[in-house]
Amino acid sequence: MARIVLGMATSHTPMLNAPPTDWPRFYERDSARTNLLDTEGRLTSYEQQLKHAPPGIDGEITPERMARRHDAVQGAIGRLGGYLREAKLDALIVCGDDQEELYHHDNMPGILVYYGETIRNVPLAAVANPNWGWRASARWHEEKVPRDYPVDARLAHHLIDELIDREFDLAASAGLPDGEGEGHAIGFVHRRIMQEAVPIVPVSINTYYPPNQPTPRRCYRLGRAIRDAIESYPDDARVGIIASGGLSHFVVDEELDRGLIDMLRNKDAAAIENLPRAKLNSGSSEIRNWIAVAGAVEHLSLEWSLYEPGYRTPAGTGTGLGFAFWS
Repeated sequence: MARIVLGMATSHTPMLNAPPTDWPRFYERDSARTNLLDTEGRLTSYEQQLKHAPPGIDGEITPERMARRHDAVQGAIGRLGGYLREAKLDALIVCGDDQEELYHHDNMPGILVYYGETIRNVPLAAVANPNWGWRASARWHEEKVPRDYPVDARLAHHLIDELIDREFDLAASAGLPDGEGEGHAIGFVHRRIMQEAVPIVPVSINTYYPPNQPTPRRCYRLGRAIRDAIESYPDDARVGIIASGGLSHFVVDEELDRGLIDMLRNKDAAAIENLPRAKLNSGSSEIRNWIAVAGAVEHLSLEWSLYEPGYRTPAGTGTGLGFAFWS
């Protein structure tokens, strides 16, 4: 019988791909955002958010504090990579969101399972004068030539069949358009977490775009159904699952982030399923990927987590930088 023996979760923000000296430069993006939401999930602006910045924000965005925070999160990425290598998995399910990389508003599946034999990662399109933002995004991608990563297509087919039997109406994909590659959520796992190639099964959850975002309850129950499906697989396989994305952004919400990690540690399914949907929009929507993994690893224990509130501007914008490991 196959079993899920490992769970992981990671942020994948470009902050994790950039040196701490570039973190203050995210002001260029944050100050111009039209989808900036405050900690209650209400649309706001950078100028409005400046008036509601958290106490002590000046101390959170000093060069020294950013450097220490950067060191901590880089260590966390390495630690997750070590856990993954040591687990000696046969397959890794990757729950992530697509931000109009492969799927667009003319066809935006709520939940999609990829079942091709491989999935391609391609270099980021070259620009004449690459800036700090381009360099950060490039780390989700191959450096020079495309690479086809292995997919456990047989397990993916089984997952599709079993989830349909459990009344999940799935989209499915067996390949990528010519010249295009996997999105950033999958690319971060391949390029930053995975130290040795492990066959994956990509599960794309539309966390980001209304009107068909799955609810927290649906995401949690998707995770449970994934675990049941794996346990019905006839092969004796060691399977892992990882959430790619989150935590709160683009305004850091420490209460939401720390509360979620407490819920995960306590296996508080009711609280997780009832997280307020108003707070799970814009970048914070990626918490849905963590929720799905939580449902899949109810039988495991949260062994380790690290959280750093990744403030980067005087308005308190940034990303909640979160990492977790279940075994």
